[in-house]
Amino acid sequence: MPQLWSTDVPGHSSPGGQSSFWRLPWRGCMAASLGVLAGTALQLQQARLWPLVDVVWVGLAGLVLSLGMAWLGDRPGRRAVRLSGVGAWVLVWLLALVLTWAQLGIRAALLRDSALPEAWEGLDIEVIGRVSAMPQRLAWGQRFLLVPESAQWAGQALALPSPLWLGWSGAGDGGEAAAPALVAGERWRFSVRLKRVHGALNPGGFDHELWLWEQGVLATGQVRAGPGLPLPERLVATAAYPVERWRQRVRDAIWRHLLQGVPEGGSVRQAGVVVALVTGDQRAIERADWQVFRSTGVAHLMSISGLHITLLAWLASRAIQALWRQTARWPGALGRVCLRWPAPWVASLGGLLVALSYSVFCGWGVPAQRTVGMLAVLTCLRAAGLRWPWQQTWALMAAVVVLWDPWAWLQPGFWLSFVAVGVLFVTDAGAKGRALPQEPVSAWLQAWRAVAALLREQWVLTLALAPLTLWLFGQVSVVGLVANLFAIPWVTGVVTPLALLGCLLPPLWDAAAWAVQGLAVVLVWLAAWPGATWSVAAPPLWAGAVGLLGGVMCAGPWPGAWRLLGVPLLLPVLFWQAQRPDWGRFELLAADVGQGNAVIVRTAQHTLVYDAGSRYSPDSDAGDRVLLPLLRAAGETPDRLVLSHRDTDHTGGARALLSAFPQMTLWSSLAPDHPLRLGREHTACGTGQGWQWDGVHFAFSHPGAVALGPEPRPNALSCVLRVQDAHGVAALLPGDIEAAQELALVGQGAALAADWLLVPHHGSKTSSTPAFVAAVAPRVAVVQAGYRNRFAHPAPEVRERYLTRELRWVETPVCGAALWRSQQPDTVQCEREHRPRYWHWPLHP
Repeated sequence: MPQLWSTDVPGHSSPGGQSSFWRLPWRGCMAASLGVLAGTALQLQQARLWPLVDVVWVGLAGLVLSLGMAWLGDRPGRRAVRLSGVGAWVLVWLLALVLTWAQLGIRAALLRDSALPEAWEGLDIEVIGRVSAMPQRLAWGQRFLLVPESAQWAGQALALPSPLWLGWSGAGDGGEAAAPALVAGERWRFSVRLKRVHGALNPGGFDHELWLWEQGVLATGQVRAGPGLPLPERLVATAAYPVERWRQRVRDAIWRHLLQGVPEGGSVRQAGVVVALVTGDQRAIERADWQVFRSTGVAHLMSISGLHITLLAWLASRAIQALWRQTARWPGALGRVCLRWPAPWVASLGGLLVALSYSVFCGWGVPAQRTVGMLAVLTCLRAAGLRWPWQQTWALMAAVVVLWDPWAWLQPGFWLSFVAVGVLFVTDAGAKGRALPQEPVSAWLQAWRAVAALLREQWVLTLALAPLTLWLFGQVSVVGLVANLFAIPWVTGVVTPLALLGCLLPPLWDAAAWAVQGLAVVLVWLAAWPGATWSVAAPPLWAGAVGLLGGVMCAGPWPGAWRLLGVPLLLPVLFWQAQRPDWGRFELLAADVGQGNAVIVRTAQHTLVYDAGSRYSPDSDAGDRVLLPLLRAAGETPDRLVLSHRDTDHTGGARALLSAFPQMTLWSSLAPDHPLRLGREHTACGTGQGWQWDGVHFAFSHPGAVALGPEPRPNALSCVLRVQDAHGVAALLPGDIEAAQELALVGQGAALAADWLLVPHHGSKTSSTPAFVAAVAPRVAVVQAGYRNRFAHPAPEVRERYLTRELRWVETPVCGAALWRSQQPDTVQCEREHRPRYWHWPLHP
């Protein structure tokens, strides 16, 4: 059997046909790379971290074993311990797995041990620190990273985690200080109120806690001001973080240049794209534009993507290679130096340095890190004169990236990037195997072949990545192939170069903005096509994997019969249907939307959304951030939206829902002049109204015969909806009714008994009277409230009132999204319990 470290690749043979344990030809390195990937995947599946001591012992055991095998394998006369073939590859794979698992566990444990202590949450802490990154400009103020140098509370010095992710409101309401324009590198003193990282957790939703964990952020907070608190003070502008200060100057210069002559309050939407392409600030792009980019499949182009970095590296390497060869012809020492170093090697290194510099300037985001890591691997292999098979090159690039940033493994961009690279490796390998005519060809024919190659690659990527995109996002752009054929050369060859050259010649930013405007016209037209996107319920892992295999088989350089075999493999992911309740049954999902209400009710064939969550800021709401991804992941097209009353923590996401699902009917207690009612068919909810869907009865018991116009307390007008299945199991959704409305309903003998109750008014002490709780007598009581919200919901006395009844008490900050089914009325599935991970902080009500 072949030795583990033997190779048929040039540059790896050793005397006598034997190789040292430490000599790494492609077969041994392949086993090690796969072990790194497997160890990373295994560690990231942990619900709770192992104790640090146990992880260290496992790592030491793996290290000792590997060193022992290396020593024994290199000693003369120790041939009994030399493994060959599959056995040796498995050993190397296992050692790499154990060592990777251990080192990642140690990193995670050390990171977690530096978290903000729970006792420090909510304290007004005086902090001195430096702004470490370009602040993000938002409609309500700004967010920024702060590296604390010192902190104290009540005269006691505190050691805070670093960095801190802070917000600074521009309004100065609620005890918050109005924010000046921050600059990276500045040193500040101010009071902050901190809390542990916490984000909404919903099926198919974005994991905010993982995103911050990956960046090493373990505490968030708000700059504060008020009685007894020091005013924020800029201490000094330092020379720290020069790249971030440079980025900020460039970003601000682009905004100033492109907004010249624009009336105050107006906007140039193209400016956001130019800013994103130059500085990596994706928040500069408006939400409506992102929707167009996603619908047409070109969102990957509108930021610092791997494509841009790779193209820049390629152009730089070609230029450096031409210059180096030209300089080598010069007489003298400089020419001799250029002759000593091969031009291809110097060009590859120069291209890598250019890519690294560009990536650092643009914020060193995760996509940039992945791309630079892949380019570094290719450059090192070329410098060493190694020509490994594509499978090993691909595995080694992935292993290098996850060693640098292991949590990138769980990000969609990681999978899209590496699957795309793997598909191109496969298809290019097949293309290179086809013989091409050797006779001279005309320039026109060469150009046609280049265009045909571009079309082929784009078609292959679109087809191969479509199943993966459906699995990750629940939708794929049908017009993406057409859009990318135009957008890729336009953005990479026109918009991006103009935007970058604008740093030297600012008028070119105008040209870049005009180029973006031209692109936008085409993309908006494509996005308006009927069926521009294909949406399905989020398929399970097995369906995504099978679909990906089918896409590669259909797109690869195989015989026609093999490609046809891939078609059936695509069907599960293309037409996956989420399981729905049986006829006569229903289920409810109390979404994790922070401080607000949003409940999704599903029957066998219909879906209702009760309330739409909060409006977090002028540019963010629960509809767009939580409910739309959740509904798409479930493959839902809601039939009806019920808005209990006008408060923004119940209507904040309604506009996004109504825009995404225009067929929905709207029921509410909103006044006739409310913006959500204008130009839309509307039904006022009231006592006695009801309907049936699939054997499930829906009925309103409030508001009664009162005027539905503006009221001093809109809570009193909340639509109280009761849902009952064919077997008598019921749920009650009362909105924000308060004590007076509760007692009135009890006194009228309204049907209130329910197995599942949405606790009124988020658990406020103005609601949940003893008489109301007794009348409902729920088995499950669910509170939708924000983590450490400023209202202190739910009130302790209200919580105690329910708990004395020996029911299941659920709070969404602790539970995440809460799923309940009428056929299992005593069971609640909490998202945080269903998919626990160690970066989710364990909370207790």
